[in-house]
Amino acid sequence: MHPILSALLRNKTGPLLVAVQVALSLAILANALHIVQVRQAVSNRESGIAREEDVFTLQLRHLEHSNHAAQLDAQRRETAALKAVSGIQNVATTTQVPMSRSGNYSGLALDRKQLTSSVSATTYYSPDALLATWGLQLREGRDFQPGEVPEIDTTSSQDFPQSVIITRQLGEKLWPDQPSYLGKTVYYGTGEGAKELRVVGVLARLQSPGAQISEQSDYSIILPARLTGEDVTTYTLRAEPGQLQRVMKESESAVRSASATPVIVKLKTISEFRRDRYRADQALAWMLVTVSVLLLLITASGIVGMASLWVTQRRKQIGVRRALGARRVDILRYFITENLLITSAGVAAGVLLALALNQLLVSQLEMARLPAGYLRAGAALFWALGVIAVYGPAWRAASISPATATRST
Repeated sequence: MHPILSALLRNKTGPLLVAVQVALSLAILANALHIVQVRQAVSNRESGIAREEDVFTLQLRHLEHSNHAAQLDAQRRETAALKAVSGIQNVATTTQVPMSRSGNYSGLALDRKQLTSSVSATTYYSPDALLATWGLQLREGRDFQPGEVPEIDTTSSQDFPQSVIITRQLGEKLWPDQPSYLGKTVYYGTGEGAKELRVVGVLARLQSPGAQISEQSDYSIILPARLTGEDVTTYTLRAEPGQLQRVMKESESAVRSASATPVIVKLKTISEFRRDRYRADQALAWMLVTVSVLLLLITASGIVGMASLWVTQRRKQIGVRRALGARRVDILRYFITENLLITSAGVAAGVLLALALNQLLVSQLEMARLPAGYLRAGAALFWALGVIAVYGPAWRAASISPATATRST
């Protein structure tokens, strides 16, 4: 160790640059891969919809405006036409869709006297069969009953549902110490105009249209109401397994035939909603993986370049050692040990730098804490990379014959 340390202290610049490169690479790599893992976990979260690959939406825009009664009649006629399509298991109307990135959020309160809401939740309106169509799992309670579903003209009526189904996550936020949320009262809005709702069911999960990274992504409620007053009606349908593409085409033809006025039809699968919602996350993950690979290549190139330079500069020293009886394995061990010392210094600095960088991300971007496993894996990776990168130049050094190395130029 003494000759190795003496040689490193005499030529500090090269080893220092390599150690700094290792430290920076380790800090960036550990945090980048952690971000990739977090993003992948977010992208793979369950939405609450069972077998997403079999569910799609059909958005119907009527080009001619009609009154309340005509819209109700159109919805019933269109629903019947969709149910008649071979391969359709369930049909429901809904005002929004998980992961669609566009939806309605409203404040909920526990008391009318509150000046501010307790929590903001996304609101799904559906008069029938939404739980069955999406395969939503009830943890407690029941689905809505026919008598709980008012028909509301959003342009003029002041009617409002009195029952609500909430998610378990929302219940935990509103009543953190309660074992059950059935029968609880929650207010839609604040002040004297807040609408009183009674919880009749609790869902295991239903993601919001925004699918936020935070826990708010599961703060959802379903209200029973058949709404009119808008030109757009959104149907969500579940197809039999393997029948999705055919069913989508036939559903479009069915609603066009059932509509008494010209319509614009837009179809989209839940899988497409998921892909579009997490497109940016996937792009970020691939970018970070690419940056990580490039960092490893650059670090390995730096180690190879430094080791090759040292071999060239020490040809005579190596030749003298060989002439004095040093074996090839001794020369090989010398360079590998030297590189491990440099890499270890870089790894130690990189661990501290990685923790500092993660602390910055936690404080500024609300990222999760960096698990120790990423630091251990990163350290092992750079140690292995150092050995592999230096092995070629070290083997060439060990192969130099004493006569060649000590020959005068």
